[in-house]
Amino acid sequence: MIDRRAFVAGLGAVLAAPQAAGAQKREQIKKLGIFSSATPPELDSSPMPMRLRAAFMEALRNHGWIEGYNLTLERRFAAGQLSSLPDLAADLVAKRPDLIVASSGVAAAAAKAASQDIPIVALADDLVSHGLAASVTRPGGNVTGLNLISPELAAKQLALLREVMPSSSRIAVLACPPTAELNWAWGATEKAARQLKVTLLPFSIQAREEIEGAFKKAEQAGARGLVVFDCALFNSLETAILVQHRLPAIYYIERYAHAGGLMAYGPDTFELVRRAAWYVDRILRGAKPADLPIEQPTKFRLVINLKTAKALGLTIPPSLLLRADQVIE
Repeated sequence: MIDRRAFVAGLGAVLAAPQAAGAQKREQIKKLGIFSSATPPELDSSPMPMRLRAAFMEALRNHGWIEGYNLTLERRFAAGQLSSLPDLAADLVAKRPDLIVASSGVAAAAAKAASQDIPIVALADDLVSHGLAASVTRPGGNVTGLNLISPELAAKQLALLREVMPSSSRIAVLACPPTAELNWAWGATEKAARQLKVTLLPFSIQAREEIEGAFKKAEQAGARGLVVFDCALFNSLETAILVQHRLPAIYYIERYAHAGGLMAYGPDTFELVRRAAWYVDRILRGAKPADLPIEQPTKFRLVINLKTAKALGLTIPPSLLLRADQVIE
């Protein structure tokens, strides 16, 4: 004979079990904030931002973090309107994410100003120069991540641009907005310019509306090329404007070459997002940003856009094409 009370009690336990498991899963869900000064990937005409986003999400899955299962995302993009960063950062912090990934130095600075306790993983030109970390080996505070550039890299870019235009003696250098990396990388670039017998024309802009006017000034000053230190204001449209002004430009970030820039030489951005996912995993599992050393890039890529070269009437030396990791035709 079945004990009715035991049967009811057992049935209740079975029915309650999924609910308890569900509650446990909900407790384990982490909230990840994505904070960027750029345009949302799905609105950028270049395919690179969407590919990088997919690579980042795949890397997170490889670490066991799956959106919709144990991870939710809060995304904020300034779309080049840097004045909106403080408000966007405050809004994101109000959602109380467990961690924020910031895709630029200015975004990381806004996030840190909004919160001193939420961990931040930043991909920036140089976290220490921005005042976001105490040192590379011991960041301290709530920010760690990956540096994107170095003084040596800035000098290498100038040399590559000069290979394409060996007779050009005046080259503009752009930082937008003007931040610590302009002074930080300037010394190495100036040293390389002396060796190459090139006159540098530094200029900077504060807002996207100033971009076209700045290019006109660079042309009027006799600039025949452009090194872009960093530009949180740029998107695919701005690279097209450069082509219209016939200013061959080299960038740190590969996606600008895919968007129409002449060349890019800098860290392998796919490797960067995979390493960013590693930081996210470590911190979500209990590590402190203060104890995670900032990484320097170890893999670099040279990307050349032959379509843009033809539009600018430039011939890329065969030796340079052979050294390129990717040639866009």
